[in-house]
Amino acid sequence: MHTFNDYSPAEKLRQELAEPLFNPLLKKWVGKGELDYEVYLKTQQLLSLQASEEERVSHDELMFQVVHQAQELWLKLGSREAVEVVAELDRDALWAASARLERLVRILRSLEAELGVMETMTPDTYQVIRRSLGNGSGQESPGYNMLRKASEGLEAALERLLARRSRTLLEVYSGGGPDDLKRLCEQLVDVDEAFQGWLYRHFQLVRRTIGVDRSVKALDGLPTQVLAGRMTLPLFRQLWDVRVELTAGWRREGGHSPGARRDGCMEGAMSAAAYAAPARTGGGCPVAHAGFTPTRGES
Repeated sequence: MHTFNDYSPAEKLRQELAEPLFNPLLKKWVGKGELDYEVYLKTQQLLSLQASEEERVSHDELMFQVVHQAQELWLKLGSREAVEVVAELDRDALWAASARLERLVRILRSLEAELGVMETMTPDTYQVIRRSLGNGSGQESPGYNMLRKASEGLEAALERLLARRSRTLLEVYSGGGPDDLKRLCEQLVDVDEAFQGWLYRHFQLVRRTIGVDRSVKALDGLPTQVLAGRMTLPLFRQLWDVRVELTAGWRREGGHSPGARRDGCMEGAMSAAAYAAPARTGGGCPVAHAGFTPTRGES
C-alpha cells in the first residue's frame, strides 16, 4: 500500500526525471538515446555510470562520483592538449603552442573550481561514503598520472627548443632575453601554478572532510600530512629554480632611494642601452636591470 510520502512532489519529480522527457519545441522525446545529440555524446552510457538511486549509501554519493568522473575527463583532455603542445614546440609553432597552453591553464582552473562543489559535503556525510571506497586514493587516478607523464614530455620539449635556440633559461630571463621564449616559459609557469592550485584545493578538501594530521590515514594508508609536501611539487622545476638563480645574481645597487626623483626612467628602460651594460647613464635614471648580473650563460 502506497503512503502519501510515496507521491510527494519530490518523489513525483524524481520519477519523472528517471524517464524520457518530451521537448515541446522539438516535438521529440529526449532521453531514449535515439537523437543525434544523445548518440554522439553517448548520453545513455554516460548518465548510467553513477550508482543508481537504490544503490547509493548517501544522496551526496552522486555528487562525489560525478565530480570525480568529470575530473578524470578534464585530466584526459589536459594530457592530450599537452601532447599537442609538445608537437607544436618541436616544429617551432610557438603561437599555436601559446594558445594551447592558455587552454590547458583554463582546464586546470576548471578542475580546481569543481572541487569547490565537493566542499559542500559535510564531514559526517563523507565518513559514510568513505566506507565504500576501498583503498582508493588520488594517486590511483589515471588522469593525474597521465597529466604528470605528459608534463615530462612538455619539459623535454622546452629543453629541445632552448637547445635549438642556443639559449639557457637564465639567458631567457635576463634583460634583453628573447620575448617569445620568455612568454612561453611564463605560460608553462601558469600551467604549473594552476596545477599546484588544484592540488592545494584538494588538500583543503581533505582537511575539511577527514582532517590533516600525522594520525589521520588516507585510504591508501599514508598520513594525510604528506599531502602538504605533495601539493607544492612542481611540474617544471627548472622554471622555478631559475627564479632562485636570478635572485642570487641580483644586486641592490643601481636603484632609487624612496622618494627620490625618477626623471626619464621609462625612456631608459625602453632603450636598447638599458640592456647593454649594468651601469648608470650620465646622471639620469639608473639603467633598467642594472641590479642584475647573470652568474652564467652571459651573452
